[in-house]
Amino acid sequence: MTKPIYRRILLKLSGEGLMGSADYGIDPAVSRRLAREIREVRELGVEIALVVGGGNIFRGAGLAAAGMDRVTADHMGMLATVMNALALQDALEQAGVFTRVMSAIKINQVCEDYIRRRAIRHLEKGRVVVFAAGTGNPFFTTDSAASLRAIEVDADIMIKATKVDGVYSADPVRDSEALRYRRLTFDEVLDRKLSVMDATAIVLCRDHGLSIQVFDMTHPGALMELVLGADVGTIVERG
Repeated sequence: MTKPIYRRILLKLSGEGLMGSADYGIDPAVSRRLAREIREVRELGVEIALVVGGGNIFRGAGLAAAGMDRVTADHMGMLATVMNALALQDALEQAGVFTRVMSAIKINQVCEDYIRRRAIRHLEKGRVVVFAAGTGNPFFTTDSAASLRAIEVDADIMIKATKVDGVYSADPVRDSEALRYRRLTFDEVLDRKLSVMDATAIVLCRDHGLSIQVFDMTHPGALMELVLGADVGTIVERG
């Protein structure tokens, strides 16, 4: 099959995924590889939105656990996602992909404010849109932001990029007997407390019928295989 099965996708990238083998920051080689894979999918006519985390720079919950005010820590985390979004924009544009960064907090000297109708128009014009700063509110993760933005822009599916090839019954690194699930329902994820996304994000997707597909972004070509309908990773959907 060479025809994509999705018209519009939202891809959720973790900040940690941009580090590569480093302990902190952004590995330019990783962002360039991601940009190439996104460009190849975009060339098939798929409209692509991205939400990126900031855990490679700051993680609000971790700073709060260390004693910082949670709201302040979350605002710092939002700024970290803007930095990552700008790095992705640079990599994508160097790969020849028109890209717009839209932030949920006002920082319009470096990127656009998030406006839903404008975001949809960018997608319709073939631009990749990177949503930064989460939801713009403390206490909400970038997973929740990804669910929200995917629903707002009417994405066909939310794709969560991880470092493992799907959702497992246990940590596959620690447990060699862990089994990979090919399909799960939202309620199974919640009942079994599986580490897919936080509960708020799962419930939001469940209530709006937005399927989630979890896959290994470190595997070259996996994103292309997914949008062409291959059996990649784990899909979470309504029962």
